[in-house]
Amino acid sequence: MNKIKVLVVDDHPMVLEGMRSMLAQINFVHICGTVCSAYGAVESIKQLTPDIVITDINMPEISGIELALKIKNEFPDVKVIAMSTFKERSYISQMIQNGASGYLVKSASKEEIEEAILSVYEGKLYMSLDINLSATDKQELDNIPILSSREKEVLLLIADGFTNPQIAAKLFISLHTVDSHRKNLLTKFTVNNTASLIKLAARYNMV
Repeated sequence: MNKIKVLVVDDHPMVLEGMRSMLAQINFVHICGTVCSAYGAVESIKQLTPDIVITDINMPEISGIELALKIKNEFPDVKVIAMSTFKERSYISQMIQNGASGYLVKSASKEEIEEAILSVYEGKLYMSLDINLSATDKQELDNIPILSSREKEVLLLIADGFTNPQIAAKLFISLHTVDSHRKNLLTKFTVNNTASLIKLAARYNMV
């Protein structure tokens, strides 16, 4: 398989060096860059086109939480793994709501980092083993569906009240394709109608 291109963002040089050293031992990973700020991250994503960005949450100026949302909006194909010493539920849920696909604590082992990168690359949600979530929290996070960038676009337009023909015209796709995306969204959210779909997507902060 092609190597997975990973960009690491952290404002501590020692953490960056540690992550670089750890990732260098993973044979399916190519470290395409390390940067020390969210501003640097955005520029690096444009130039280096990573598959995955591993970012610290607690950074000055722009936090990892804000960066995750920026990546989700501007680079929808780039996956985000949040990394932090924090284990509070609020940070995890905020990162997931802002588009992150994984969460690692900084004490994670090489094996766990490997598993996180592979899971997220395959479109799954990954949570660090060290995070103490309640059964309800875990269930809620597990229930958040992973959507393609096109499904996200369709979902947002549905939430804005656009009809299928209007969505087809706006996205330059066929009516049949829109209908397929709508059916897939209902299936992924395990709901039967548009009202329930929008209500659940809003609950997960996806619209």
